[in-house]
Amino acid sequence: MSAATTTNLAQVVEDAAAHLYVWALKDIPQDLRDALAAARGRETSRTGIRVLETIHRNVEIADEQRNLVCQDTGIAVYYCRVGEGFPLHPARIYAALRAGTERATIEHPLRSNTVHTLTRENTGANVGYRVPIVHWEFVPDWDGLDVKCVPKGSGSENMTFLKMLVPADGVKGIKRFVLDSIVGAGGKPCPPGIVGVGIGGSADYAMHLAKDAISRPVGTRNSDPLVAELEADLYELLNETGIGPMGLGGDVTVLAVHVEHADTHMTLNPVAVNYQCWAARRASAHIAGDGTFDYVRDS
Repeated sequence: MSAATTTNLAQVVEDAAAHLYVWALKDIPQDLRDALAAARGRETSRTGIRVLETIHRNVEIADEQRNLVCQDTGIAVYYCRVGEGFPLHPARIYAALRAGTERATIEHPLRSNTVHTLTRENTGANVGYRVPIVHWEFVPDWDGLDVKCVPKGSGSENMTFLKMLVPADGVKGIKRFVLDSIVGAGGKPCPPGIVGVGIGGSADYAMHLAKDAISRPVGTRNSDPLVAELEADLYELLNETGIGPMGLGGDVTVLAVHVEHADTHMTLNPVAVNYQCWAARRASAHIAGDGTFDYVRDS
């Protein structure tokens, strides 16, 4: 691996991060647009219909003006699938993602949200200590890199919950906790949105799974039939709450429920809930080992 190759690849990753962050903030995916349109067709509450029409107009204006869908540019979260043959070390990938995030914030410009946890002083152009946040997956027998950018606004992120259930609580306990979480959240996370649920593993991993779940396209189902059945049950249950768009009442409280799971200890039953607002923003890039790349929206 030559220095030139490393430098070029680092620049490609940086450029991708700069593009993905802004693209995700301006242009919501088609599956989400379709889900919002379907929600308008299902809603019977007059107030709910007006809210969904306002959301639709919001998206139209963002398209027409090539502007942000929401003023909260969120915190930059990246999901990276790294092939074992990709000729750029993860440390260099992270540095490139950080540089791209900073560049996008300055060049667009975007609102800078990142602050020190205790002093609340701004730490830079949407970067700081351990920010942006990057989740890693390493793939054998592959030389590529997939990068997914999922900017996460604070309104929905504040409505995040974790509970260590006991195994005896079973599936009913999981449903009860998710229901209590969404009812308690009310209109704060800007419904209708995507509810991500993480089950199993450990406390921290359940939360990671819940966050991973919100980044899936609307309409996808978990490959495990039992988990897919739980997704469908929760979707029906949450839409029966009457919370409705923006918490003002109606038929459509959630656009989708996505559940991710992991095996766990015999005495554990951790469950996490992570909410994604109606502006469920995401954008992805595929980067080959030779530096060629492609931007996509369907992953």
